[in-house]
Formats: sequence, structure tokens, C-alpha cells
Amino acid sequence: MITHPIGTHAGPTAAELVRTVLARAVSLSLTTAGQDYDLFGLHSVGTDGGITLHPQPDSPLSRQVAGAPGRGPTAVLEFTDIAPTAVRDRVRARATLTGRLSSAADDGLRLAVTHVRLDTAAGAQVVGLHAFARAQADPLAAEEAAMLTHLVDAHAELTADLLHLAEPRLPDGVIRVVPYALDSRSVTVRCLYVSGHRDLRLPFPAPARDAAEAGRRIRQLLTGPCSCPHHTPPHPRT
Repeated sequence: MITHPIGTHAGPTAAELVRTVLARAVSLSLTTAGQDYDLFGLHSVGTDGGITLHPQPDSPLSRQVAGAPGRGPTAVLEFTDIAPTAVRDRVRARATLTGRLSSAADDGLRLAVTHVRLDTAAGAQVVGLHAFARAQADPLAAEEAAMLTHLVDAHAELTADLLHLAEPRLPDGVIRVVPYALDSRSVTVRCLYVSGHRDLRLPFPAPARDAAEAGRRIRQLLTGPCSCPHHTPPHPRT
């Protein structure tokens, strides 16, 4: 079954998606020459997308970087974006950043990024470094998980109402609908079938600047005229 989302307005660019994945992530997987690390709560992201790691000074990773010759070891950082609601195939995206690690002034480790890649259901894309540095994370990135779980736990009727907006355009046989993603421009619901699923993206009438405004945008979708043509939007732009 087709799993690409249906929507009307262009979604975020690939660079914006990467920055959003980084803003949501609390953990990452790091690979250097011959070593793998899983870091939880030990990184920060700068306004330019720069990654700083904060392991203990005497950790194996810190010792490896301190003992590496030249510009430091090559490292691959992978951030996985997982849907906060209980659905099949919860991995929504992976952002992979490659570069060299070196010691930073604050006793952290700084990654000099040389390559950025985004993997989604639509495929893999290389993101330009300039676009990555200039892009911004979605304003709702840090609040999305709490907002989606609240929508599921406290407002099940809204999920059913959202489905009615485009139900005539979906294949028959939907057995369950679950909110799957939320950003400042849209809400996405996952329509589950006996075999497979389909994601339905419902763009807001206007972007939301915060959680309260996103709630109002969802209700506007339910009270305004439906203008969702049946088509698959283009892949995210770099």
C-alpha cells in the first residue's frame, strides 16, 4: 500500500527537516574508526546546526579524540526521529551528519560537519551545508511529542473528525487512525489498514507559531471548508 503522505501545501525543506530532527533528538549514535557509541542527553545543537558533544573528560570517546592525530577522527552521527504515538513503522526520518571531531574550549567535542544526509520514506537526500546552516527547526519541534500524545489521550474525537476531512479520498478499509506528526504547518494522521498504511497530511490555513496556536489551527481545519485535492506532494527540497 502507498505510504507517501497526501497534502496540498509544500512541506518543510530537507534542510529544515534535518534541523527539526536534531532539535527533537535526546540521543544519537556515533561511529568512529572501530568504535560505536550511544550518547543520551550528551549533545547540544548551535544556531548554525553545529553539534557539540559533552561526554565526561575521562570517557573512552574523549580519550579517543584527544589521542587522535591531526584534525581529529572522522565521525558519523545518526539521529533517529521516532513517532511519539503507537503506530507501525515508527521511524519517520534519520539524519546522518559526517565530519571530524575535535576538542572544544568548554571541554566538549565539536563536530566539523562535512556531509549531511536525510532519509525518509520518500528516499535519501543529500543536504547542502549552506542550506543546513541557514535552516531553522520547526517552532513546534520540542513540543510535538507532548502535543500528539495529548491529542491521542484527551481528544480522540478530533482525530476522527480530521479523518472525515479527506475520508472520501482514501482507499476503503481504514481500521484505525492515529495522529502521526505535527508541525507548524500541518498535522499528519496515519491511516492503518489490515495490510500497510497511508499517511494523510492536512495543512493548516496558516502556520502556527506555538502550541496554543497549533490547537486553534486544528480546530480551524474542522470548521473551515475542505480544500484538499488528492495528490502526493513533491519530495522535500534541499
